[in-house]
Amino acid sequence: MIAYTRANTRAWSMLGSSGAFGVAAMELPELDSNVAILTADLAFFSGLDRFKAKYPERLFNLGIAEQNMLGVAAGMAKEGLKVFATTYATFASARCCDQVRVNMGHMHADIKLVGLAAGLSVGILGATHISIEDVAIMRAIPNITIVCPADCTATVKATVAAARHKGPVYLRLSGVQNNPTVYQGDFEFTIGKAIRLREGGDIAIIATGTMVHAALEAATLLAERRIACAVIDMHTIKPLDEAAVKETLGAKLLVTIEEHSVKGGLGGAVSECLAGLRQKPPQLVLGMADSFNRPADYPYLLEKNGLTPRQLAESIRASYEEVK
Repeated sequence: MIAYTRANTRAWSMLGSSGAFGVAAMELPELDSNVAILTADLAFFSGLDRFKAKYPERLFNLGIAEQNMLGVAAGMAKEGLKVFATTYATFASARCCDQVRVNMGHMHADIKLVGLAAGLSVGILGATHISIEDVAIMRAIPNITIVCPADCTATVKATVAAARHKGPVYLRLSGVQNNPTVYQGDFEFTIGKAIRLREGGDIAIIATGTMVHAALEAATLLAERRIACAVIDMHTIKPLDEAAVKETLGAKLLVTIEEHSVKGGLGGAVSECLAGLRQKPPQLVLGMADSFNRPADYPYLLEKNGLTPRQLAESIRASYEEVK
């Protein structure tokens, strides 16, 4: 059984989200005797070496053939297996879009598709590996649940929750090794239910993935200017926790933050939720601009896209000054 101790959460943070997924994977056969994990030649990067050693009959390497992997996953799922399929987020969404749409969306195959290194984390490998549109793609496909955990502890929780969830899931894993920790112990994680991490009456910040920690840091910086921010971890982007969104209507400014394009992601989902309401706060959508990034390392790309805590705090402060 997984122990959510401070020592473990620190260790998972050091491993990064892929390593944390590998930790959770070791528990999956205990949850379901029919678990199978597929990889597109990324067993090591997916943190699955220990799983491969202990459960060699449950791990299938389909090679660098992501579309075929989704077809095999669908067939296995239809035979009653609980299937996790892992590859880079950009390939899981864009390269496999038709297979995801037909097999996971239309056929409702019980596949848990794990998008590794989402966002900017492997930007050093080139523009093809930077995943800025995967949430938008997945949101547009019916029947797919989208989960984007805030840190490595949440990654472990989300993996176990996905295994227990009936139906297709896209598990979006972001960040790098030594990922900042949001949750330092056990906590309640329910797919579709956001977590309120901080109270504040001036601004409501709804963040997902790596940007949850950045949002908390930005809120601390804004508190130094006597601007009180609530921070919500919206780990499930679809189905969106609309009740949690509507609880922010009393704020003077509503901010969404994501390591994803500003088009079609969390910001769009929140906007759609509030569309048609007469009384709602102005919304500031923070994320990556509608453009491609050049290859670079993760810290540089975060700064280039205005996603460091200090940059976020300044963007939020400037917008707040305009509307208060």
